[in-house]
Amino acid sequence: MADLNVSTEFSQVHALSEHEESARPRFRSFAWRVISLHMITYFVFGVLAYLILDYREVFETTELRYLMIPTDSPWVAVGPALQVFRGLLFAVVLYPLAAEFLRRKNGSLILWGLFLGLAILGTAGPSPGSFEGFLYTKIPLGTQLLGLLEVVPQTLFFSLGLVWWCQKPARWKNVVSGVFVGFIVLMSVAGTLLPRQI
Repeated sequence: MADLNVSTEFSQVHALSEHEESARPRFRSFAWRVISLHMITYFVFGVLAYLILDYREVFETTELRYLMIPTDSPWVAVGPALQVFRGLLFAVVLYPLAAEFLRRKNGSLILWGLFLGLAILGTAGPSPGSFEGFLYTKIPLGTQLLGLLEVVPQTLFFSLGLVWWCQKPARWKNVVSGVFVGFIVLMSVAGTLLPRQI
C-alpha cells in the first residue's frame, strides 16, 4: 500500500512538472519576447520621462548630476539599442521561473512584484528610488521618486505584455515587435552618429 502511495505521488509530481514544462515556451521564443518587450517599454517610458519629467534639467541641476551622465551624451543615445543585452539577462534569469508565473491567472502581477521587490525597491546597493537609496544617500526624496515614475509603470507594462504574449502567442506580435526593435536600433544609431545641437 505504501508503495502504491509513493507511486501515485510520483505520478502526480511528474504530471505537474510536465504541465509546467508545457506552459513554458522554448527559451529562444521566450528570450525574444523578453528582449523586445524590454527594449520597447524601456524606450517608450524613457522618452516619456525625458519629456514629461524634464530629465535634461534634472540630470544637470540636481544631485543626480554627480551620478548620471548628461542626456546629450552619446551613451544616452545608444542606450536603448544596448538594452538587448539587459533583456537577454532578464530572459536567462526569468526562464526557470516562467512556468510558475505563466500558468497563473495573476502571473503578470507576480512578475511585476518580482521587479518591484528585487530590482526597484530592494536593490543590493543604494540606488536612487530604492529602500537603500532612501536610507543611505543624500539625494532628496522628491528627486528619487522621479525615477520611480518611470520604472514602476515600465515594469508593469513589460510584465503585462510578456505574460499576455506567452499565453497567447501570435505571429503578428513577432512582426510588430521586430519592427519596433528595428526602429529603436535605428534611432539609437542615428542619435549617436548625428551631430548634436547645443
